[in-house]
Amino acid sequence: MRTAAVVPVHDGRGWLPECLAGLAGQGFDVVVVVDDGSRDGTAAWLADEHPGVRLATTGTGAPHGFAVAAQAGIDAAGDADAVALVNADVVLRPGWLDAARAGLASGPSVGSVAGKMLRRHAPGTIDDAGDVLRRDGVCEQRGRLRDDDGRWDVAGEVWGACAGAALYRRSALRQAGGFWAGYRNYLEDVDLALALRSAGWRCAYAPGAIALHAGGGSEAGLPAPVRYWVARNTLLLVARWFPLRWWPLVAYRQASWLVAAARDGVLGAHLRGLRDGVAAGARAWPGRRRRRRDARVAIAEAVPARP
Repeated sequence: MRTAAVVPVHDGRGWLPECLAGLAGQGFDVVVVVDDGSRDGTAAWLADEHPGVRLATTGTGAPHGFAVAAQAGIDAAGDADAVALVNADVVLRPGWLDAARAGLASGPSVGSVAGKMLRRHAPGTIDDAGDVLRRDGVCEQRGRLRDDDGRWDVAGEVWGACAGAALYRRSALRQAGGFWAGYRNYLEDVDLALALRSAGWRCAYAPGAIALHAGGGSEAGLPAPVRYWVARNTLLLVARWFPLRWWPLVAYRQASWLVAAARDGVLGAHLRGLRDGVAAGARAWPGRRRRRRDARVAIAEAVPARP
């Protein structure tokens, strides 16, 4: 199985040396770094220090966001059968790719693999052990901030994978349509996981695929705070996929998030995100009927009532 690694990066040259060192011993057939409008000399540094790494770009001008960069890397991966998405602030531990490949090979309907992500500066703490989407629009990270005490060492199936360190079957990505550019940053991997599940693909959990995640490695280059993107893209995800009967659950959760945003002093960013999420959701609305028609798995099965 030919496998490529794709690392989207914007002004993340400082993260790349350790990230690329972690990729080097894994056995990837090709490594693609996607420069998303960096101004820190990423492209020149790669040419000098890592001439064997394939460089792709998202074009000129302002950064296009993770979704566009990730898809550009997938498109540049050549004839790879599987593609690993790896954040620039992630370091893969030895054996990550072997464990992830084994997860992908565990069944013909497995389209993606989530590994065990640990906090980079507190490696005894879980960062993400697979994603779970709820019907109120919240996507949770399994085990987040809990001790790595053995509970997360059982292989099996999870709802979806965090694209900070995940392996995808290339044919599954093509069928699901890949990363959708409308999200720009955050929740694009949740949308992809839902598209994969709707197309009949499953996500395996491979606890032996261990990655260390610093977190926040790209936040400094974002054009808006993280709370803005989460507020915006949650509404966009709901507008693209959720049936109207689930919207009262979404409204309840959104009300609680408004209170939390006011408490945390980020109400302005949150409200701007909601405003732009409504506008983005309205633009995405016409595609709902096509997605329902093309889905092999009904939304009520793709997003179970009790995750």
